[in-house]
Amino acid sequence: MGAALGSERSQMSKTRHMTSVGIMSMQRIYNYGSSLQAYGLRRLIEQHVEDVQVSFVDYVPGEALIKDAASFEPTSRLRRSLAKVAEYNQVDASLRDRLRFFNHKRTYGKKYFRLMGIPAEPARDLALDVQVIGSDEVFNCVQSNTNVGYSRDLFGHGSSARRLVSYAASFGNTTLDKLSEFGVRDEVAADLSRFDALSVRDQNSAAIVKALTGRTPTINVDPALAYDFMAQETRIPTGRPHPEPYLLVYGYSGRLGKEENSALRSYARALGARILCAGGVQDCCDEFVDCSPFELLAYFRHAEGIVTDTFHGTIFSLINERPFATIVRRSSGLGYGNEEKLGYLLETFGLQDRRVDDTASLVSALAEPVDYRPVATVLAHERARTANYLSSTIAQKVADR
Repeated sequence: MGAALGSERSQMSKTRHMTSVGIMSMQRIYNYGSSLQAYGLRRLIEQHVEDVQVSFVDYVPGEALIKDAASFEPTSRLRRSLAKVAEYNQVDASLRDRLRFFNHKRTYGKKYFRLMGIPAEPARDLALDVQVIGSDEVFNCVQSNTNVGYSRDLFGHGSSARRLVSYAASFGNTTLDKLSEFGVRDEVAADLSRFDALSVRDQNSAAIVKALTGRTPTINVDPALAYDFMAQETRIPTGRPHPEPYLLVYGYSGRLGKEENSALRSYARALGARILCAGGVQDCCDEFVDCSPFELLAYFRHAEGIVTDTFHGTIFSLINERPFATIVRRSSGLGYGNEEKLGYLLETFGLQDRRVDDTASLVSALAEPVDYRPVATVLAHERARTANYLSSTIAQKVADR
């Protein structure tokens, strides 16, 4: 009995000294990449840092610095939702698939947040030992999305956590010039200077941090790469999710142009494959797939080939070692662009030949096999660097701020 009591006291002592870690990320965005990177970061911290209790915490959205037509109204979020519905309906996909996609977005949080360990209600308590901000575009503050806006919470402003670190944070399309143009450069610089450790996921973000703070941040890969989903996540189905051969198109609805859709239809017919779309509907879509984030990775695993213009779509292709083509789009003014993040990602893994800048090279890139042996070497190195960064920055003795 004495031994049992001693063991119980030892366990109680261990529990009392658990380090509380709160991840502030894009976990509530209705997007597979946002969900899986947040989940992956939580699993990585739990794997590489002893005696931690990890939870998700939420930011308060700020005012959008870029004003679209909806941003000027008190009902901007409702109007934004209506605008999205109108946008989805412009895609020349079947009514069935458009309804499936609308329902997918409408029910995403209810169906999948609990599965990913995200609480039903936002958590605002930042009385933590360590606050980790990242991954994803948490520093992308010059944007029109009213679900994010310019939220200083995402830069750790006013945090009561005893230690503040970032992991693989990205500025996305935000640049130094945009920070100056919209009058937030000094505030962002002051907030970043308070971090105990800074990690970003791309060279553009590293250059901005260096210019604002004089500090050189660590560059780490996204958690969806750093966490070995395909080997370690048991909730990913192992069987084929679809009986026929298929190409998988993963991108935001209607993002593919007329020529891109036409080229993919012709290629799929020649291959004897259907075109499945996930994450959004496209004109070339034979069927829209509504599935969980873990099921999505199974669709990537068994695809004959993948076409994407997204950061995480590229990652999901890479970790499944599938043939893929990534469409890179340059930003225009304040508009959408993915070149900063996708260009650096492809270069990191020596996959520049997967880059598609025009329709003419889409099919040739997709048909070209990929040698994943050098990719695996780089990935193993980056995973080791992630483990070292997380263990050294989170496990470090927490001092009162």
